[in-house]
Amino acid sequence: MRLLITGISSNLGRLVAKVALEQRHTVIGIDRRPWPDAPKAIEMHAVDLTKRAAEDVFRTRRPDAVVHLATVTHFSPDAEERYRINLGGTRIVFEYAERYEVQSCVFVGRHTFYGAAPDAPLYHKETDPPLAVATFPELADLVAADLFAASALWRTPKLKTVILRICYMLGSSRKGTLASFLEGRRVPMVFGFDPLFQVMHEEDGARAIVLAASASTGGDLKGVFNVAGPLPLPLSSVVKLAGRTALPLPEAALPLVFGRFGLPRLPAQSIEHLKHPVVVDDAAFRAATGFRHTWDETETLTAFRYA
Repeated sequence: MRLLITGISSNLGRLVAKVALEQRHTVIGIDRRPWPDAPKAIEMHAVDLTKRAAEDVFRTRRPDAVVHLATVTHFSPDAEERYRINLGGTRIVFEYAERYEVQSCVFVGRHTFYGAAPDAPLYHKETDPPLAVATFPELADLVAADLFAASALWRTPKLKTVILRICYMLGSSRKGTLASFLEGRRVPMVFGFDPLFQVMHEEDGARAIVLAASASTGGDLKGVFNVAGPLPLPLSSVVKLAGRTALPLPEAALPLVFGRFGLPRLPAQSIEHLKHPVVVDDAAFRAATGFRHTWDETETLTAFRYA
């Protein structure tokens, strides 16, 4: 399989590329950020996905499959830039994939698509609506990108589209949304709340992504799938296994301390994610691909703790 990875210089992009190489796939990467020590087997293109040079990569290299990782999280403070990259970049990837007859396209989304709310189901299925727009406006551009990718299932039926909504990933890289939250010695919690958190090892996440690309290119996999690892844990247990100290605070005090006293810098709307769980049902992906995680919750958090 000739696999094109957008956002390959990100931590997850590097892991996906490593797994793809181990499985003897040809890997082509697009990222405006450098990867100085990239394996020589990877064909790197240091271009902006939204520029014309990125289209030339699709046109000349003709990948069989595309894994789209070039998105940014709410930790990026520039809302206009987030929309340009997340929604604009996703639109461009699917446009090029259709134009140059790519067989399959895997959009890697996030399980926070579903949002945190007191009346939400404990286990979200792929058909659940995106409450994140109402509860966490900073996620609106990622939700829009996810929905746009999903619309390709009927807009471009010849392109096998796979949308993966992956839970939080952790590992020895100490990179990612949850890793940023757990970075300090003390981790804020909302007094009286201890929501379930779903965590999987970043290597398992990378394997799931390559598996989806292979199963869609060489088989009939397409659609929207939740992806998770071991069973969810209470946030207090996640904090403890990560070697941190939980700091329960009144809800009203949290916006005043975010980004201060060694606590993570978070938008005020993220408090809902510290009160209510966002847990996904990943049975459909496991049944369709045979995916099995190899790291349990303790191993995953220990790898993060002692990295």
